Amino acid sequence: MIKFRSILLCAAAFATVAVSSPAAFAQGTTEQRSACMGDAFRYCGAEIPNVARITACMKTNFSKLSPACKAVMIKG
Repeated sequence: MIKFRSILLCAAAFATVAVSSPAAFAQGTTEQRSACMGDAFRYCGAEIPNVARITACMKTNFSKLSPACKAVMIKG
């Protein structure tokens, strides 16, 4: 249970990193986490916990991301 929670929190943080690179913004907003968490698990789960690889993965899979996540990433 603790491991799943940790993975969930990491995925939320990593999805946010894909949206914006400054470290101060790494936790992201509620909107960003909500929009991209599922996509981060779906397409980039194997890359957790490597932030650089998750960021690259999210960019590589941009065309597959949900419309909400794409919008957040473009806005970022």
